[in-house]
Amino acid sequence: MTSPKDKKNADDGHKPSNFLRHVIDHDLAQGTYASRHWGGQPGDGPSHQAGAPDPAKVRTRFPPEPNGYLHIGHAKSIWLNFSLAKEYGGVCHLRFDDTNPEKEEQEYVDSIRDSVQWLGWDHHFADDPARPGVAQPHEYFASDYFDFMYRAAECLIEHGHAYVDEQTPEQMRTARGDFATPGTNSPFRDRSPSENLKRFHEMAQGQHADSAMVLRAKIDMASPNINLRDPTLYRIRRATHHATGDKWCIYPMYTFAHPIEDALEQITHSICTLEFEDQRPFYDWLLARLAEGGLLTAPPPRQYEFGRLNVGHVITSKRKLRQLVEEGHVQGWDDPRMPTIVGLRRRGYTPEALRLFAERSGVTKSGDAWTDYAALDAALREDLENKAHRGMAVLDPIKLVLTNWAEVFGSDGYTEDCTQPALPHSAMAEGQTPPPDRVFKIGKDVWIEREDFEEVPPKGYKRLFPGNVVRLKGGYVIECTGVGARDADGNVTEVHAKVIAGTKSGTPGADSVKAKAAITWVGAADGVSAEVRLYDRLFTDPQPDAGGKNFLDALNPDSLKVVTAVVEPSLAAALPDQKFQFERHGYFVADRADHGVDEKVVFNRVTGLKDSWGK
Repeated sequence: MTSPKDKKNADDGHKPSNFLRHVIDHDLAQGTYASRHWGGQPGDGPSHQAGAPDPAKVRTRFPPEPNGYLHIGHAKSIWLNFSLAKEYGGVCHLRFDDTNPEKEEQEYVDSIRDSVQWLGWDHHFADDPARPGVAQPHEYFASDYFDFMYRAAECLIEHGHAYVDEQTPEQMRTARGDFATPGTNSPFRDRSPSENLKRFHEMAQGQHADSAMVLRAKIDMASPNINLRDPTLYRIRRATHHATGDKWCIYPMYTFAHPIEDALEQITHSICTLEFEDQRPFYDWLLARLAEGGLLTAPPPRQYEFGRLNVGHVITSKRKLRQLVEEGHVQGWDDPRMPTIVGLRRRGYTPEALRLFAERSGVTKSGDAWTDYAALDAALREDLENKAHRGMAVLDPIKLVLTNWAEVFGSDGYTEDCTQPALPHSAMAEGQTPPPDRVFKIGKDVWIEREDFEEVPPKGYKRLFPGNVVRLKGGYVIECTGVGARDADGNVTEVHAKVIAGTKSGTPGADSVKAKAAITWVGAADGVSAEVRLYDRLFTDPQPDAGGKNFLDALNPDSLKVVTAVVEPSLAAALPDQKFQFERHGYFVADRADHGVDEKVVFNRVTGLKDSWGK
């Protein structure tokens, strides 16, 4: 988590310090990458560095695999990579690591692209310092470099740094050893470069079955770092690729492709989460060997790791998220209870809130820190406080009849307009132009919250009970006279009260009668029925899958409650994805998928006005 000092700096507009900023500052001061040149296209090899000096002294990248939907952890990586590049006048690349065609789909590519843009990082039209005045799309695919990667593999073979292994997968697993036992050399490890090159070409030409052989790096089978025990570089997979079709029947491993992609794109700081820390020695080894072979030039990019974002009551495993979807525990990848970016967006979280949450969660080298989900809700409240228009909604309605309405106003059918500010003055920023007031009607019948009436009030209760006086917010002061009707089970279905003439809000007599409380309400004359989905945390356990626990056992049975509410006209006229503060209830959003379909009014609760989880 961010320290109190750093949080204050962030709130004051100053960037909190972190080790990555120290690294970048040091590299800029030392001119570490000042000799780099930008020219040609990524994938062209050394000639790529034959142009003019690269004015983007900092190049980062966000490299998702297009095999699923992005989640809240990715949101932090997106914020970190793009914001650092922007802060230092550099460039961040969106790169799809599409090296596993069996699990990749265009659907995921489109969703990732859309999520990155929605979060506020429009990579498609970023200003590239290397091309002044040109809108340069900073979007790349690992598959753009498959030809170069093939040449790189040949280079490693020719220099004795790679070999084709024909052991079975099980034999290779056994020979690899473990943390207590060194590995055993493959019987194919000492074949000549020419024989290995021949076999590798046969692999590429489809002369061998899937999994019959692999290309492995030749490093050290006794290394204490298991990732250096001759890792696999290429495997045979007959799978149609979303971009290259059937051109290839061999595909590079992610750990081989990733450093090459960074180098070809002139990435300076390759930032990833801590689970890749043990892969860094191979990252450095590979780039050094390819530089020795003349395929890459110095200085190489460097990899840096930070602690991943761990959020309470959330899981981020793609496999487990997929299980939630496929087994019907949620209603899809964009279910508002899901931690996916599409789910968070549909729930009503804003890009600004997610970026603020990511920044406040801090950037450290610790992998065991946890962030309370309440911090995300706090960031949202802070973002929406000055933006979200107010409105009244009754979520558990009971009818209130003003029995003397005709006596006071001459007719039971008479209605009056009431007005309230869309944004209270206290919520507006300095110089902010106030939006037009909300207008809604009051008449003989209104809807109130069931909890706002007690026939026998508990101690300290100030709302409606027989003989008590309250104000209908924005309307009149009323005096409760008691129960008007009950159902067959004795439950109250109607409350009666008398309106006190001359006490309407905003009139000279508004303060003539003292009310003990003000309650929200919606007029029966113009209130609109709405489906309101009350979302809560998906899991009851703060760490639902920790320590080998079955995360399904922690599913919250109350994570979604659907109620039929009544809302004022301004809310019924909302556009999909428009956010509001329902007075006294919290922040809500018009559902971006269902609101307005067949004229339905559908709202999702994002969060309450204050954190009440577990209380």
